[in-house]
Amino acid sequence: MSNQRDYRLYIGGEWVEPAAGQYDVINPATEQVVGSAPEASKQQVYDAAAAAKAALPAWSATKPEERAEILHRVADAISKHADEYAEIAQAETGATSATVKALQINVAVQRFRRYAKGALESNEIPLPPTVSESTPLSKGGLTGALVIRQPVGVVTCITSYNNPWANPSGKIAPALAMGNTLLVKPAPQDPLSVILMTEALEEAGVPAGVVNLINGQSLEVGQASVDAPEVDMVSFTGSTQVGRAIGSVAGGQMKRVLMELGGKGAAIVFDDANLQAAIGAIGTTFSFYSGQICTAPTRVYAHRSVYDKVVGGLEQYAKALKVGDPTAPDTVVGPVISEAHRDRIESYIENGKSQGATLVAGGERPDLDNGFYVAPTLFTDCGNDMTIVREEIFGPVIAVIPFDEEDEAIALANDSDYGLINYVWTADAARGYRVGRQLQSGTVDLNTVTQQMEAPFGGFKQSGVGRDRGSFGLHAYSEMQAIVWPS
Repeated sequence: MSNQRDYRLYIGGEWVEPAAGQYDVINPATEQVVGSAPEASKQQVYDAAAAAKAALPAWSATKPEERAEILHRVADAISKHADEYAEIAQAETGATSATVKALQINVAVQRFRRYAKGALESNEIPLPPTVSESTPLSKGGLTGALVIRQPVGVVTCITSYNNPWANPSGKIAPALAMGNTLLVKPAPQDPLSVILMTEALEEAGVPAGVVNLINGQSLEVGQASVDAPEVDMVSFTGSTQVGRAIGSVAGGQMKRVLMELGGKGAAIVFDDANLQAAIGAIGTTFSFYSGQICTAPTRVYAHRSVYDKVVGGLEQYAKALKVGDPTAPDTVVGPVISEAHRDRIESYIENGKSQGATLVAGGERPDLDNGFYVAPTLFTDCGNDMTIVREEIFGPVIAVIPFDEEDEAIALANDSDYGLINYVWTADAARGYRVGRQLQSGTVDLNTVTQQMEAPFGGFKQSGVGRDRGSFGLHAYSEMQAIVWPS
């Protein structure tokens, strides 16, 4: 589809023309132009930050009930326009029809509703009085205290390309619920959905300056969204490499950060595991959204006694998953986001072969006339030192490695720069819990690949800083203040 809409920036409650022109957003399934995205100038980013700062006092003082009502209206607006939004989202991301409806648009609605309720959660934590001894500074006695969560201030939300509805809503909704004002910078590959989300925010009555949308492919737009003096916090989802760059700037200016970065999920399959369930879950998840999810189990450690069965089952999955047109109802694996990313994934596949891994399935470019497709790819005979095992590929590529002892499996899984999410498959609940406690990751799934949306989400090591989701998402966008008095 080609969309002739005039997409603009949103600064201080006004839709404004981009000072640096526009660029084409490409449909990764057809290689056709979806629409023209606005390219902000560095000054427009600074203007947006200033608008957010000006709007902060009034918005942070708004009653929680009013913020909650506005967030409910955002959810209503997204639901009302869901079909239009889904069409654009599918065109610019290449997501399958099932994915774009259930896990993009619907998740955004759910998150705005969740944080409408979150706006009403108490931000006060009473502490019991404590006995204070007399000192040269003050008389002794009982001292009372109340901890209050306050908004951080102006937050820059830099979102990922792999889900332009769920990811931005997971930042915008809790940040607004806590009383912050925002700069929102979408991923340059698929910004149109986030522009539509901004329209829903405006339709819902978010006051001018509270949410400001900037966009651009240029490095200076991203840099300005981080280094603008008015910005107090940066919330980023994306690669570890970019996260490090943001962290270096934010750290130098003492800005708060929330970062959900790369992942290299390990799935440990023990000899007593329900193999049908484990293989089915791993087989569908590593290829979900063409492997462009940070939670994908891309390293499988299978007990040697079941190794051949695990490999055989995953091979069947990899070869059976239909790759192709994401608008077709039976398509499971659509394209990856861009030609450059397809080439990057293919270079990893070639690297795996050159380092001695055995290619069991996939590895070839699907025979399709257009689009940036990668077939689900399975490697065996891998070592933990291989590049395909150590680096995040962000594509439908999986490696299987055998182990003999429990401690060995734990050591192999922990031998990674990443620590976002790992998986354990075993019929022994005690062993699952014991192993899970020893894995160095922010989340451990036991016999499931399901996410618990109230649980804190984030990573150990190079997988990020901080936690979001549920009430933890509210806490992430707040500062703690203690009020102390003599009792």
